[in-house]
Amino acid sequence: MLTPKDELQSRIEKLQKTMQDNEIGGALLLQRADLFYFSGTGQNAHLLIPAKGDPVLVVKKSMTRAEQESNLERIIPFEGWDKLKSLIAESVPKGSKIGLEADVLPANLYFRYKKILEDYETTDISGAIRSIRAVKSNYELGLMLEAALISESVFNHARDVIMENMTEVELAGQLELHARAMGHQGAVRMRGFNQELYYGHIMSGESAAAISFFDGPTGGQGLNPSFPQGAGTGIIKSNEPILVDFVSVLGGYMVDQTRIFSIGEPPAHLLEAYRKAVSIKKALISTGKAGIAANTLYDKAEKMAFEAGLGNHFMGYVEKVSFIGHGVGLELDEMPVIARGLETRLEEGMAFALEPKFIFPGEGTVGIEDTFVVETGQLKQLTSFSDEMQII
Repeated sequence: MLTPKDELQSRIEKLQKTMQDNEIGGALLLQRADLFYFSGTGQNAHLLIPAKGDPVLVVKKSMTRAEQESNLERIIPFEGWDKLKSLIAESVPKGSKIGLEADVLPANLYFRYKKILEDYETTDISGAIRSIRAVKSNYELGLMLEAALISESVFNHARDVIMENMTEVELAGQLELHARAMGHQGAVRMRGFNQELYYGHIMSGESAAAISFFDGPTGGQGLNPSFPQGAGTGIIKSNEPILVDFVSVLGGYMVDQTRIFSIGEPPAHLLEAYRKAVSIKKALISTGKAGIAANTLYDKAEKMAFEAGLGNHFMGYVEKVSFIGHGVGLELDEMPVIARGLETRLEEGMAFALEPKFIFPGEGTVGIEDTFVVETGQLKQLTSFSDEMQII
């Protein structure tokens, strides 16, 4: 599954135009998701993209794999720092700005490259890259739709395997195996510092309301303090909500989806909160369209939650998050963020997950999540599965 040459060229041209508009002479990229996006390979390499001219991929390991996987014209082996420095000088005029991914580069590497680039003014190129990546091409959306098929199958499988008295981690393992057999790559990439996720959050009852470090409305106990989130050893019981929040990834591209299952009906107030989450999702579908500010969606969702008397449970309890949606693609935390106060205008082709959820301490989490793409008139849902709570 190689990224087509014209797809890579289109992405590179967008970055080059941004650099030209901002008087940046070139960019030196190292982060794996960005490397894959612009080169088509995730091998250990530097990607030099001048503001004008052809990019060059400088590969540390594996050169053989890079040549097989990338449709770029110029791929050469890494032959030392002096050689890299000379290569940059050939493509980017000395004294000009050169972009680095300052949001993800460790400090020791950043200072190493600052020294190598002593003849240049370094600048942060990550914002431009994330903005370009936020708008998905038809090729990318096609891969996301394929990932959505995995997701739908996982939720159907959940109906078949959920049983009373199984542990959360047992259920998680069965769903993960099912997804893996369908081609799920396993890794769920995140850009944020110290943010990590293993497939998703599969939790039941009160443990689904447990708070953790994870930058999301749910956390979970996890199995130990070294990875304090997600499925743990909690026992699945009847008449309580079972949260299946699962990220499906195929060909590098992901979708994020959540449904609530229950062995028998949960308490009435949890059912009602779930229905409110579904109504919020539907309201945001018709509101969200190209040109709308992201915070408009958040504000509408929050208002609906408070009007329903559920404001204190909306997107957390005590320790809340101030967003209701996040961009998805090669990473789970892409742009745009659908959050309070963020006036980013939605553009046609932006893809993100919306996740209206309500957390009830001691009882669990109810809510829904689907992945969407922005169209001119409204949001188009990429993931598919019944909106109804799944009563087993």
